[in-house]
Amino acid sequence: MTKITCDLKVMIWNLENLFLLSDQTLTSEHLKLDEIQWQKLSTSIYPNKSLAKTKALAEIITSENPDLILLCEVGGLESLTNFNRLFLGGRYSPVLVEGNSDRNIDIGFLLRRDIGFYFDVFSNRNRSINYLYPHERQSLDQPVTGGHRFSRDAAELHLFLNNHEHPFFVFVMTHLKSQLDRDRIDPLGFERRQAEFKTLMEVYTGLRERWQRSVPICVAGDFNGNASHHGRDAEFSTLAEHPDFLDVCELGNVSADDAKTYFQIHRTRTEGKQLDYAFLSPEAQPYLKRDSVRVYRYLDPMGFPLDRPTTLDAKAQLPSDHYPLVFELKSIPLR
Repeated sequence: MTKITCDLKVMIWNLENLFLLSDQTLTSEHLKLDEIQWQKLSTSIYPNKSLAKTKALAEIITSENPDLILLCEVGGLESLTNFNRLFLGGRYSPVLVEGNSDRNIDIGFLLRRDIGFYFDVFSNRNRSINYLYPHERQSLDQPVTGGHRFSRDAAELHLFLNNHEHPFFVFVMTHLKSQLDRDRIDPLGFERRQAEFKTLMEVYTGLRERWQRSVPICVAGDFNGNASHHGRDAEFSTLAEHPDFLDVCELGNVSADDAKTYFQIHRTRTEGKQLDYAFLSPEAQPYLKRDSVRVYRYLDPMGFPLDRPTTLDAKAQLPSDHYPLVFELKSIPLR
């Protein structure tokens, strides 16, 4: 009996505040507006992403033609639906479950409509990360019980053909706590991010155990820190307990320099970082086309790669402040 398999081209991308909201139904005519008119379409407290940047996002997706796109910083299902319908020609099925973000930026998925299998989505937004901030732990007058949850979510996308209880591949997409500490209660967001990552790994190990390590798993997203094997940040030390759980950039021998997905502009220098990852379980790694792994570089109007931004102005011109991570999975058995 011939085994049925599929190939998947996957894109991981933080779209940087993809809000596409309006009190009226947006149409193709609205795409002809200038930027001032475009912004007036929304009465939300969150400004719409600029028309030029949104078109640039769509052009990249159209050019790369991925089968599955895992997204961060999506301004709700309405924004994702508008993006797919108006800018991508409705070629994808938009999927989003609202998470815990206090900025209304969520995890979203776009799956090609003719992809040939089914999917389920599950949220971990209500899962405790078993963490209290230092001032909460030390409070004697008003002791705090319980714990916080993911800053956004760890959303599970289960792909299946016939049996939804036994998927043939699982993706877990997250967006961990940033390094911002506006309330000055957790320097660089370290402890909160550490707790979120530990819980993310518990989600991963729980999924492996659920199917007795028979289902390939990918854990991806914006980790907001260095989780690579090049000088890994301390909050990701839990990875040492899973030495066979590897990022696609490491598996694909992508250099530390080429794996950078974000550039921090300082006064006298630009610091490139890999913040975006796609870790594969041992069961998933055989399906990775290793020479397909790359971080997409934005292009100029002539089609040549843009220099990496060295000023805030140059960075502000990019479609997103993150660069997308792209890779291919080949000959995945459809169970």
